[in-house]
Order: sequence, then C-alpha cells, then structure tokens
Amino acid sequence: MSNNNSSSSTGFSHEKVETNNFLMIVLILLVIAIGGLVEIVPLFFQKSTTEAVKGVEPYTATQLVGRDVYIREGCYNCHSQMIRPFRAETLRYGHYSVAGEFVYDHPFQWGSKRTGPDLHRVGGKYSDEWHRIHLNNPRDVVPESNMPAYPWLEKSVVDPASVAPRMKALRTVGVPYTDEQITAAAAEVKGKTEMDALIAYLQVMGRALK
Repeated sequence: MSNNNSSSSTGFSHEKVETNNFLMIVLILLVIAIGGLVEIVPLFFQKSTTEAVKGVEPYTATQLVGRDVYIREGCYNCHSQMIRPFRAETLRYGHYSVAGEFVYDHPFQWGSKRTGPDLHRVGGKYSDEWHRIHLNNPRDVVPESNMPAYPWLEKSVVDPASVAPRMKALRTVGVPYTDEQITAAAAEVKGKTEMDALIAYLQVMGRALK
C-alpha cells in the first residue's frame, strides 16, 4: 500500500513539472547555472588558465588595433586559433595551444570552423610583404584560395586617439598595461594603416611558446 502511495506521489511530481512550462524552464535554468558554476569557477583558481605562459606579453598598441581589425572583418568566421593536441594538427600547425597563451585575449579567438587554416602559429611563418600581398589579393600567393580580398585596409589609416581608451578598458579586466604604454599608444600607431596593424597582429600569433 505504501509503495502505491509513493509511486503515486512521484508520478504526481513528475507530471506537475512536465506539464508546467514555467516550472520546467526555471528548473532547467537552475541545472544549467549549477553545472556552469561547477565547470567555470574552478578555472579562475588554476594557474594554468590564469597565468601567462613565459614570453607572452600584452599586445602592443599596433597589435591591439590589428586584433580589432581582425575581429571587425570577421576573420574568426573562417580561421580558428586553437590547435588541438592531436598528431594530425600538431604536424600541420605546430605545438598545440595552451591556456596560458590566451590570458590577455578579450575575447579569445579560438573558434571551431576552418574554412581556412588555423592561424594560432602563423606568426613569423611568412614575411610582412607576403601578408600584404595576401590581404590585397589572396590568389596572388595562394591560387586556390577562396578567401576574400581586403584592399581597403591599405588605405584606411588608424585613428591614434582611439587606442588609449581600448588599452584602459583592457587594463580594467586584468591586462597589465602601464600608464606609460597607454600614453605612448597614439604616437606608436600614428600614420599606420589598418593593414600595417593587422599584419603586426598576425606576426605575433603563437610565437611565445617555443
């Protein structure tokens, strides 16, 4: 008799949850929140994810502008920046990516789709001139490429006044920019084009980890 009562009570509870949309949504959100906290919070206390790898430095003013151009132009839609720890990937792209390389990236550009190759270790692989030709017209150096051209970057000049506020904003989230670096930012990018900046960013990718 008690078993019947227990089954009836359990059935009623399940029925109440499954037929009440609002209650179901609340419980789903609660489970997701708890699961997310369990997964994410410990990462803030692990040195491997909160401390920079030796050799990793905050982006210079020019590199930072280049990174913003990279994001603005949607390069992440076709290029990942995350080399997985598999032999096929490391043979093609180089050493697998580690968390300490991305501590100054806000937001990180890991990605998952590869219409084009992964770019995490592209720094130093090609010359500045190669990148300039490639960005102006990719088919001049890679005939089979389906990448769009970005010739306007060569004509678009960086606004020096826009850089210091970006660096100040990043400092508030933990990037250790000094007052001197922020003050000197405008002079560093003065007269440079967005293509110069983007190439500077590409050339620094993944070079800290040997």
